[in-house]
Amino acid sequence: MKSAQQTKTQNPSSARYRMMAIKAGLDLVAVLVASVLAPLFLRDWSFFTLRPSLFLCVGIRLAAVLLFFFVFHQYRVSYTFFGVYDMLLFGGAFAFVAATEIVACVTFRSVDLTQSFFYCFLLGFGLIFLRLFVRLQSYAIAKRFHATAQKKVLIVGAGMAGATLIKELQSTDKENFRPVAIVDDNPRKIGEYVQGVKVVGTVDEVAYYANLYGVSHIFVAIPSASAKVLRDIYQKCQVPGVKVQTLPGLYQLASGVVNVSKIRDVDVQDLLGREPFTVNIDEITEYIENNVVLVTGGGGSIGSELCRQIATHRPRQLIIFDVYENNAYDIQQELLRKYESLNLLVLIGSVRDKGKMEDVFRRYRPDIVFNAAAHKHVPLMETSPNEAVKNNVFGTLNVAKCADAYGAKCFVQISTDKAVNPTNIMGATKRLCEMIVQALGRHSKTRFVAVRFGNVLGSNGSVIPLFKKQIAEGGPVTVTDKNIVRYFMTIPEAVSLVLQAGAYAKCGEIFVLDMGEQVRIYDLAVNLIRLSGLEPEKDIPIVCTGLRPGEKLYEERLMSEEGMQRTENEMISIGKPLEFDEDTFFEKLDALYTAAYAETDDMKEMIHQLVPTYKIDKRA
Repeated sequence: MKSAQQTKTQNPSSARYRMMAIKAGLDLVAVLVASVLAPLFLRDWSFFTLRPSLFLCVGIRLAAVLLFFFVFHQYRVSYTFFGVYDMLLFGGAFAFVAATEIVACVTFRSVDLTQSFFYCFLLGFGLIFLRLFVRLQSYAIAKRFHATAQKKVLIVGAGMAGATLIKELQSTDKENFRPVAIVDDNPRKIGEYVQGVKVVGTVDEVAYYANLYGVSHIFVAIPSASAKVLRDIYQKCQVPGVKVQTLPGLYQLASGVVNVSKIRDVDVQDLLGREPFTVNIDEITEYIENNVVLVTGGGGSIGSELCRQIATHRPRQLIIFDVYENNAYDIQQELLRKYESLNLLVLIGSVRDKGKMEDVFRRYRPDIVFNAAAHKHVPLMETSPNEAVKNNVFGTLNVAKCADAYGAKCFVQISTDKAVNPTNIMGATKRLCEMIVQALGRHSKTRFVAVRFGNVLGSNGSVIPLFKKQIAEGGPVTVTDKNIVRYFMTIPEAVSLVLQAGAYAKCGEIFVLDMGEQVRIYDLAVNLIRLSGLEPEKDIPIVCTGLRPGEKLYEERLMSEEGMQRTENEMISIGKPLEFDEDTFFEKLDALYTAAYAETDDMKEMIHQLVPTYKIDKRA
């Protein structure tokens, strides 16, 4: 007896062959019907006289259709989705069938030439009717379904993507959407019809027509538009009570398939309006391939994305080091599923544990180290400054000293724009980490660098997840100050540039990522509410709660003394290292270590002595 698995495997093939046989049988019936009707219409009764040439004629006709339609894959075509390409293939196959009929007529003189032409006409009509009948029937069913559909859709984009999307919406009975109108950025298309749907106006009028037609959804179908153009379109599409969704970009539609399943919600990162960053993959692969790579804090937002991208560059071994086992487990399982050949090791421990770090370096000798382990929440660190110092400063010092002692090729410190003229303990500790990297980098064979960037969308410390949760709960959405601004990047963008910066590492540089223009947090909140189909202040209130301890209105990328030097990648710049007395610096670090573990109340004042640009917020 066959197993259930065998039966399941064989059924699809047998069903396919059965369907092919049915299609071929219908074509042969069409041949016989056309062979009978042609002489009847021409009143040529001699055709029906039984003779060898008659059987030869019909046999050639049957064989020609079977042969050429099989060669042109006509029996693998879905009649439900019979389209232009399928029609071209059909035309090629039928041309050979017709040519065979004419040649046979002339050669064997079995039928009159006029009758052969009429036979070809009837046969062509019959075969096309068979193919279009199923298509028209399914279209009629879908049309009746969508005529009563409650979800009216306004399409933005009258190009190929828009037309294909409308076609699918009209032909599927899986989605309850009805396209009612189109707007396009080309005013010359106004008045035209795309798949029976009228282009009613321009993109500037999208809000007017969304309200006029009472749509519940707007689908943006312009995947070829630049990020800046799309940002402007998304802004115009924010209509109260209307959900905005979009097709992914062209690079995500490389397969050429445009369908409803690819429609996704517009997110805040779409409103940043930046073109995708480009990095030199060859340079990144060159320094990561066949090396042992250690990522501390590998389970966090930045650390886990570092691991994802590093895995694609063929390291000899990837070591994930994290104190939080749940995050480490999640990224471990994800990477094992995606990269079966990846040599992956996950270790649980804290960078604060000097003995543990030395054991890791002694056992596994990492060539490249990305130090992403850190406490990052500004308000929490304001009330626990000693913990920020223990983890951020001396955790980094432990890892950096091990990298130097055990001959790592490169050490990359993940820093932040909050390290520039810091007003909070988190930023001040990150500035100390940069100074450690610069000091060690001047005397080590290991290439030490720090990479400085701003907020990342979707990270554990980002305001975006908080805003989404507040909106889901019905509000209010809380913003500390209406005028507060921040630099933003997506996590994959930031990490790809971090990897690129690692390839440029030489000696203690601070790499600064170009994060575009600063974005008002209040505007982010407004956009998120509108993208949810709600109206700010009316449906969801926005409450300004006041700046939190350690928080400032804007961040800076460089201190005035650092200057700016470009790299080969225009998105990455180098800040000039600042000079400081290293002996005094490390002496004060020793005192800082003792004070931190003694739980001093004067930690912020002590850090100010090491980081003079740190302005202590007395509110915490």
